[in-house]
Amino acid sequence: MRIAVLGSGSWGSALAKVVSDNGHAVTLWGRRPELAQAIQETRENATFLAGARFADTLRATSDLEESLHGAEMVLMAVPTHGIRETLRRCEPWIPRGVPVVSATKGIEQETLYFVNEMLAEEVPWTKDTFVALSGPSFAREVAQGLPTVVVAAARDLALAKVVQRAFWTDNRFRVYLSDDVVGVEVGGALKNVIAIAAGASDGLGFGHNARAALITRGLAEIARLAMKMGGDALTLAGLAGMGDLVLTCTGELSRNRHVGFELGRGRTLDEILGGMRQVAEGVRTSKSAFDLSRREGVFMPIIEQVHAALYEGKNLRAAVSDLMTREAGHERD
Repeated sequence: MRIAVLGSGSWGSALAKVVSDNGHAVTLWGRRPELAQAIQETRENATFLAGARFADTLRATSDLEESLHGAEMVLMAVPTHGIRETLRRCEPWIPRGVPVVSATKGIEQETLYFVNEMLAEEVPWTKDTFVALSGPSFAREVAQGLPTVVVAAARDLALAKVVQRAFWTDNRFRVYLSDDVVGVEVGGALKNVIAIAAGASDGLGFGHNARAALITRGLAEIARLAMKMGGDALTLAGLAGMGDLVLTCTGELSRNRHVGFELGRGRTLDEILGGMRQVAEGVRTSKSAFDLSRREGVFMPIIEQVHAALYEGKNLRAAVSDLMTREAGHERD
């Protein structure tokens, strides 16, 4: 297949490596011409994924039209806040009828849209060809060829199967199928917010018990919102829910956990983000998730406290106290 990958950060590059290693003709697009040129010349993304060599079947470009020409699949790996601008720029060249795959995990702040909703608005003919790719997957480990298992969700499972075949690699990359686009997108976005909470708990020295509680109760909040929006609770017990949540809340490579951990150690958010080269989606998503919970009328106390800590200056210990001292009810409520 000819596959266009939009987004040359670590995640886009890792996924581009998977499909190009599988023998597909891949064009990796990035905004920065100098980075695209360096990737093309050195066969490596030294800025975001140093040490991972690209196959000869991959070429890099900063020209959107060139990247999309003749594409039989389009993969979006652009940070959430850049998705809409990228869609508007590339809309004239996205081929009709091909799978448009989102590997982006977030919610647009202004509209509270997930990626499938932004695509349907900006590129209407992709509404029926959208596929969400999600699950526990650090870019570095994917690029290293370490065993990784994800899920591809589409309303038309035939499209998800196309993605499954393109990415599946024996012993390295396994893809399951789902028809629950809503559940997969909600799980992928909100786990980043819970990871900030788990990192903050670790930074404050609260131990394993607290982290496990945050993961479990965080999953309950995510599932409540997903179900309210039409998703399936069982999806959140799978790769896009519990799987991704555990990884992001506990893994040392998690950018969102890192943000929370450093906050727990007393650093300011500006200091932390200023020292990061890559996006921690959970920072923006915490605001979107908080607003979405209010819009949908879903009680999400962990999301509420993360939002308060990041956007209202609330003390982390006060946030923990408010979570621990509120009235206890039935676990399934």
